[in-house]
Amino acid sequence: MSKRKQFLESVHHEHVQDFLNFIRLHKDGADPFGLAEVLPELQRSQRQELWERQLKLLQHSLTAHPPERWITGAEEDAGDMEVEISEEQIQTMAVIEGVTIVSTVSVDILQENDNYTSLLECAQTLNCIESALPLSHTPLQQAIHWLFECWWRRDLKGKEDLGWTAFLVCLENTVTLEKPVSELRRLCTLREVLLSVDFASERGQQVIDPLLQCFFRPSHIKQEEGKRFLAFLFSWNDNFIRMIHETIKNQLQFFPKTLSVHVAEIYFRAWRKASGSFLEEIESTCIQDLMQHAMLLHRNSPVHSKVRQILTYFHKQKFREGVDEMLHRLYKPILWKALKATNAEVRASATLLFTEAFPIHDPSMSSEMVDQAVQKQLDLLFALLDDPQPLVRSSAVLGVCSVLARCWEVIPSTVITDLLEKLILQLANDTSSPDVRCSVFMCMSIILDNSLSHPLMEKLLPALKSSLHDSSEKVRVAFVGMLLKIKAVRAAKFWKVCSLEHLLARLEIDSPPVSKRIVNLLFNSFFPVNQPETVWCERCVTLIQTNPGAARKFYQHAYLYTAPANIVKLMLVIRKCLNVCIQNAGDDELASSNKENSTMLEDVLSVQDTASMASLLEILVILWKSVQKSLMANQEAFKYTTSKFASVLPQYLKIFQEERCKAPLILLASLLPASSVPALRSKVMSHLRSLKAGTAVTAYSQSVECLCSWGQISHIVELIENWLVEAIPQGDEDTSGKVHFDGLEESKPDLGLEYLDYVLLHPKTRDCLFTLPLDQIRPLHKALDKWKSLLFSSLSGAEVSVAVIETALRAFIFHGRLCIHLQHKYPEEREFLKSLEHSVSWVEERVLPFLASSSSEQQLSLSRKTVESCLTVCKDVLRVSVGDGDFRDHLLQHVASVLQTEKGYMCIPPVLALLTEVAQGCLSHKPEEDQEDQLSLTIRILTNIFQKVVEIIAHRLRKDKEEGQELCCSSEEALYDFLLVTKFTTERSEFITGVFSSLCAAVIIDISRTLQKISHVEEVLTPESVNDLPPLSNTILKVILRSPAVTRFFLSEMSSSIESEAIDSITQWAAVTHILTIIKQSDAFIVELKEIALSVRRQIQNYYNITAENSDNIQRTLYESTVRMLNDILNQCQQPNI
Repeated sequence: MSKRKQFLESVHHEHVQDFLNFIRLHKDGADPFGLAEVLPELQRSQRQELWERQLKLLQHSLTAHPPERWITGAEEDAGDMEVEISEEQIQTMAVIEGVTIVSTVSVDILQENDNYTSLLECAQTLNCIESALPLSHTPLQQAIHWLFECWWRRDLKGKEDLGWTAFLVCLENTVTLEKPVSELRRLCTLREVLLSVDFASERGQQVIDPLLQCFFRPSHIKQEEGKRFLAFLFSWNDNFIRMIHETIKNQLQFFPKTLSVHVAEIYFRAWRKASGSFLEEIESTCIQDLMQHAMLLHRNSPVHSKVRQILTYFHKQKFREGVDEMLHRLYKPILWKALKATNAEVRASATLLFTEAFPIHDPSMSSEMVDQAVQKQLDLLFALLDDPQPLVRSSAVLGVCSVLARCWEVIPSTVITDLLEKLILQLANDTSSPDVRCSVFMCMSIILDNSLSHPLMEKLLPALKSSLHDSSEKVRVAFVGMLLKIKAVRAAKFWKVCSLEHLLARLEIDSPPVSKRIVNLLFNSFFPVNQPETVWCERCVTLIQTNPGAARKFYQHAYLYTAPANIVKLMLVIRKCLNVCIQNAGDDELASSNKENSTMLEDVLSVQDTASMASLLEILVILWKSVQKSLMANQEAFKYTTSKFASVLPQYLKIFQEERCKAPLILLASLLPASSVPALRSKVMSHLRSLKAGTAVTAYSQSVECLCSWGQISHIVELIENWLVEAIPQGDEDTSGKVHFDGLEESKPDLGLEYLDYVLLHPKTRDCLFTLPLDQIRPLHKALDKWKSLLFSSLSGAEVSVAVIETALRAFIFHGRLCIHLQHKYPEEREFLKSLEHSVSWVEERVLPFLASSSSEQQLSLSRKTVESCLTVCKDVLRVSVGDGDFRDHLLQHVASVLQTEKGYMCIPPVLALLTEVAQGCLSHKPEEDQEDQLSLTIRILTNIFQKVVEIIAHRLRKDKEEGQELCCSSEEALYDFLLVTKFTTERSEFITGVFSSLCAAVIIDISRTLQKISHVEEVLTPESVNDLPPLSNTILKVILRSPAVTRFFLSEMSSSIESEAIDSITQWAAVTHILTIIKQSDAFIVELKEIALSVRRQIQNYYNITAENSDNIQRTLYESTVRMLNDILNQCQQPNI
């Protein structure tokens, strides 16, 4: 019996095992049996019999073991229980798989006139049960779906239901899978299934959401199959087009810009394939809607640029048939109105669309009518360039340049010339807007991309030369960018547009954004890397002699445009040039040891030309620093370069004795290893010792950095320490009378402190200092500490010069600064914190007693400076977080002591600055559980001190108004910084309550006292600004209103004060209303103001009987004024709800 006959007979429930064996053989690639070969050999009647038999087999299997008895994924995954799958289910699944395979092969070999009714019933049966298959049989489910897909592609009877199932599965997979590329391809082949479904039907409504989700997926939008499918969806239903468009608009803000072009392509494909009502819907609902949004959206909207990108895609398709006509028809009712809109932003956006789509015309019109339309649009371009708003003019400049670049060949030459003259002669010099001028130069690059423009541009561009010196940096950047474009496209000689002299002058003085571009422009002229290295040096000398400042700037940025190796080569050729100059000067020693050849530069340069020699040396240093990291990374190159320069540096120092040459030589030496210049160290130290106090920083900065780079900073520290120790007075600080100094003339403590200041101020030198062992720094720390004795001697009445006192005060400050750095470096111990605490205690004991009226003016001034210096240093300790809780509490005690002194109010600004850091430290970190109580105590002390500060300022204003006002002005910034700390806390309510209750009470009392002094009703006025309030209230409210968050805290505390019934007089209620009147000038606090105003109005009803008094009664006038102000506040609060 043949295999075909055996297989045919096996398709029966009694021979099911034989059937399954045949299926296994078919699936076994090594076995020659294959259904794809067997089935085509069957006769038509045999194929029909096969399908009838497999239908009965499938029905029998499903009857024997129906889906209701199948163990699905839920049971298989049920807890820890093992669920045994029956043999019947296993066999049923195998039969379903076999039937699916046979049916799939049968679909492929179906012939015309085949009766495949039984095959269709099999497929329909599989369609009914596929969703009930267990999760473990997902491959079988996929095979069934593939059968349905094949059925749809063969266009067989019953395809609608089977294709719909396949379509739904593919759609679900493309939405849920991370990489749905293959599913997208299948979905694209099944897309026609959707047309067989009515949009309003249950099936149609079922797929709306999944279809719209496809527009959320970048993978769908980017892939070719995805674009084809998404564009096809526009052909399903008119209403669905609207839903698609709304979905895309809502998602645009979340799409990256790169995705917008793909979205535009989907719209365009949909438009190209649409017809009838679909075409009308796409044009009116989608494209024209995008056009309107591109004109009306704010330019800073997150979707504006993306909408523009979509329309730009359409504009670029103008060469396609029908696009010009469509753009003309859709723009006609909206674009021309928008170009004349009163809103400048709308006009600017419309201008960009108009010029991008230019010319907008209907190709079906006669050529005469097209010419007239284009002429009108050209006239409109001129009008837009004259628009009164800079934004529109800038947009018009961009548009006109893009039009000229695209349409140069078709626009009349006279119009082109007029437009360019308008841009170059008028708008490039638009004094009213740098943005317009910047646009001109940026957009000239667009025109220059068209080579046809070069002859005319070459004639017109020189008129722009003065723009290099424009007052706006961005205009200068754009201008140099235009010159770079001219050079790149070879449109003209850039030096004919702007002379080399002007470029170098601007290079010397301009900012990096401009100077870097000028270097790029001139790079090949002064650093021609394709020519011999001697030419590089010649060009370098030429540049130096033309403009030495520009030369320094040029070589500062040269490393950006060439390899580090070329920079090193230039350094070496400059070295050779310098050697030749020395040799030509007749230095026999160098001539005998240096056999390098001379160059043509020997006729141009000489050692006597100090300016050129100094410039060459400066450029050497600049070049070395620009490639220092690269050199250090290549040790071989570094050793070679350093050896070359180390060999000549002593001779350079001997020959070049001028001051301008010494500085670059010392810097050059600092770049060399210390071992290569052993004799130079003593010379540098001698130089530092020889300087005088007050010398400019530039005189010693190079020497200090040089020693630091050699690792010799210990010598600087030793020098500073020696000078400080030698200048310290002999005897202890309790000695009164005249103080004597030993060796004061030889020592230079002021200069030593200047060196120390420089070292601590610059990160490189500071890091170098703190690499020293602590034992080498501790003597300097002790020497600084001893200068306190001189301060006390001066306070005690000793005769000490003002200069020495200033030195002592600076030493006291530097002692504190050094303590901060050392504590940061060595946080494990409290040695230096203790030193600072000792200084604070010393100030309390020895300095604070002199902060009194009984002290002389000199004593008062010195004690104040000393206290303020101490407070400032302590503030810095907390700011850099090197102080601990004990140190913080010690400072609060010190602050309290300062405020208790008679003249302590003079130190309130630094006190507030210190309190700010204390508050910041307390509120910004969550305390440990065992520190919670201590932190709460610290905050209470802090708020009490702040309250004391406010009371002292108020008391000072009462005692001496002029001095109090000066104190208010000097404390304003410090108070603002203190209140800003409250913005960063929500948990420490006791701090906020304590601070703002003090401020609220101070302002109310201050204003009410002023109101109590009124003697005539005419003096009762409504304040218009904070300047109409008393000084203390003026200062506090001015500070509070600078921050909305702080203002809300203040209003909250004021509301609490009102509810607490702490306010008990009409003058105090009037004061509250004055405050509210000032705050209402900002619309940001309407809710808070309304609540407080209503509460105040309820409270002052208790004083209504005052209205029975005479009209000249002050209390009555205050009441009536308060009511009027409250009504004004409430009316303003109601306006936003109208």
